Amino acid sequence: MAGLLGGALLALAAFAPATWLAAALAARTGQRLLLADARGTVWDGDAVAVLSGGADSRSAALLPGRVHWRIAPRGLGLQLSLFQPCCMAEAALLRVQPGPRRLQLQLAPGSASGTHTLGEWPAAWLAGLGAPWNTLQLGGTLQLRSPGLRLQIADGRWTVAGQAELKLADMASPLTSLPRLGSYRVQLDAGKDDGSGAGMPQFVLGTLDGALQLDGQGQWTGSHWRFRGQARAAPGAESELDNLLNFFGRREGALSLISIG
Repeated sequence: MAGLLGGALLALAAFAPATWLAAALAARTGQRLLLADARGTVWDGDAVAVLSGGADSRSAALLPGRVHWRIAPRGLGLQLSLFQPCCMAEAALLRVQPGPRRLQLQLAPGSASGTHTLGEWPAAWLAGLGAPWNTLQLGGTLQLRSPGLRLQIADGRWTVAGQAELKLADMASPLTSLPRLGSYRVQLDAGKDDGSGAGMPQFVLGTLDGALQLDGQGQWTGSHWRFRGQARAAPGAESELDNLLNFFGRREGALSLISIG
């Protein structure tokens, strides 16, 4: 009887439906990252990636095509392979190490150049998160690169180690008559990944080019993000960007002061 029960439990684990993984991810992210129309199993499946404003939000945006995953044992943990044909040139490999009251996710080292390009996604996807993204209705692309990154959740708190760079290329918004706002870079640095999980990441926003000039700095406190920055119009673009600058934050002359968290 014990053997029969054990076999049944192993079979259940091996063929657990992908919808179980989708439900767990939705719960963990507060219904903000969803796997819609999940097919296959927890270990080998695919779904449509959706960003949502949360459980009570009516905002949602999905990516074209499907995201594919495969989970396999690796050492004392698991290896998760993620691939999205629309937006990723190659699969991203994540090492998952569960433990008592904690979960660790580590991005596998990148190519020989030292930096791994995770993918390129349409900025319009952010509108699914609700305000303020659904008002900005951004056009352009989000390009994410990293030489290595590790996330750890312990007792409900996130810690990060490693570096990442997010490029916001050719941003546009219907809130201004300008066809293009510019391109920007967000650099995330949590220091050396020494395995301690104690990193409190800093990030810096800067302008690469464009009529809208953005800069600022932020920090992850362990439970939420804090950011302080400013926005201004490049010479000659003041009138076209006046309404958008009012949207960003409190005005001080030509500047719009941005404060989050």
